[in-house]
Parts: sequence; structure tokens; C-alpha cells
Amino acid sequence: MTSPEMLELLVTREMPFGKYKGRPIADLPGHYLAWFARQGFPKGEIGRLLALMHELDHNGLRDLLEPLRMR
Repeated sequence: MTSPEMLELLVTREMPFGKYKGRPIADLPGHYLAWFARQGFPKGEIGRLLALMHELDHNGLRDLLEPLRMR
């Protein structure tokens, strides 16, 4: 189950490494998230957030994050 706090982190937490370093996790492109899904997500919180964002992207639910961006 996803907590509201995790959804909030998707729009506030930045990617800490790689090609998209500094970009909010919610703004990562789908192909990048799919690459992690194939290769394996990192351990810890960043991996959980990337996996959650991949699920939202894969299921066409990115728009659910828009109200959180407005805060």
C-alpha cells in the first residue's frame, strides 16, 4: 500500500544520480523507469520511489500527482 507521504516524495525528491540527476522523480521519463524495472531498482527509499513511479507511469496514472505539484 502506498502512503500519501510517498506520493508527496515523488514530486519533491530529486534523482540523486545518473543521467537525470537533480530531476524530480515524478518527472523521470517512462523509458528510464522501465530500464530500472528490467535491471532492478536500487535498494532503499530511492528504489521504492522509482518502483512506485514506474507503476504510476506504466498504468497511465501520472496525472494523480498534479494536485501535489500545486502545493
